[in-house]
Amino acid sequence: MDRGIQAERLAALGASPSEIEELLVYNENRFDVEALGPETEIPPSDEPFVSLWEGWVEEARERGAFAVLAGHLPQLRFPIQEGISETEAYRAATRKGGSPDELPEATGLVIERPERIELVLYTSPAGRIPLIIARDRQAFVALNRALGKRNEPVPLQESQGALMISGYNNWERIHALRRRWESLDPAERETATWNEEMARILPRRELYQDRFILLSDGPYSAVPATELGLEATEWREASLTIRRDHECAHYFTRRLLGSMRNNLLDELIADYAGMTAATGCFRAEWFLRFLGLFPEYGPGARVDVYRGDPPLSDGAFRVLHGLIACAAESVERFDAKLKGPLDVREKALRIATLASFRLEDLAEPGAENLLGRRLEELRGPDQRSI
Repeated sequence: MDRGIQAERLAALGASPSEIEELLVYNENRFDVEALGPETEIPPSDEPFVSLWEGWVEEARERGAFAVLAGHLPQLRFPIQEGISETEAYRAATRKGGSPDELPEATGLVIERPERIELVLYTSPAGRIPLIIARDRQAFVALNRALGKRNEPVPLQESQGALMISGYNNWERIHALRRRWESLDPAERETATWNEEMARILPRRELYQDRFILLSDGPYSAVPATELGLEATEWREASLTIRRDHECAHYFTRRLLGSMRNNLLDELIADYAGMTAATGCFRAEWFLRFLGLFPEYGPGARVDVYRGDPPLSDGAFRVLHGLIACAAESVERFDAKLKGPLDVREKALRIATLASFRLEDLAEPGAENLLGRRLEELRGPDQRSI
């Protein structure tokens, strides 16, 4: 769809000329779907950090996930406390790699039910990734604040039930790099001092930074089971699956398609991945309910998180509500036509299919046919089975 047709679609939804310009920028598609070729391995090889976490998962089977994690992630050795992130002790353990063992401030993260925490490796379309699963709200909030908010008591929205931690500096990997450097004969080293070696390593973040996902099994987007006609236990398990594959869809677009943003196209793709994994189909009404747009929008809804930077004007934001509703209905019609097993490769191809278009494209009448043709292209001539 060219820019003129995109503008016409936005105008039909009530956008003024200035609002059209805002939305055309907001709806820019930054996914590099062309990076996927016939030779692309799905899932790709694990990222380098996975092998270390694999050992932790094995260890957790014997000792319990929280005990293992607290032994390896220094943030879990500190309580949630106002201002703790600026203390010398906290900075020494989390930013400088010092041991928290002798620090009086390292009194431990308070988790009332540590047995409700699990650690697993999940095979996603982007490769295996560690999942920390908290089947207790208090545990999820504490872990979220420790790992995502530097142990500060930052308020969390009730609807938040997942967090992807990216760029986590893993001091165990850094210490291993130092031991390896120190084991070399000085004549074999590329640098004269460890500080020089660390400066050389810093740009190569894959050598010391990890990515993992924190999940809870609370109701997805804080939507009660009764609103969906489900039993509470059934909905908790479905919510966990939705969150898991939602975050893994973000991992896929970031690792293989080069982008992950707080944007409604990203959320449509991720909720599609999560919902189809959990229930076998995509429901536009559920998606809009999760966003807080159904039965009607109210301030403080989840959709507000995806207003953009800089934020869309009130008028443009209202038009975006209509646009995402139309796009979701197209995706539901597209999904209803699909057949065959939803294996890891198929999950990847469906994510890439949705990532091939802008929201204006997906909101067009008949967009489900456009999506179907694109999925066939990505599957290739030997795997067409819509």
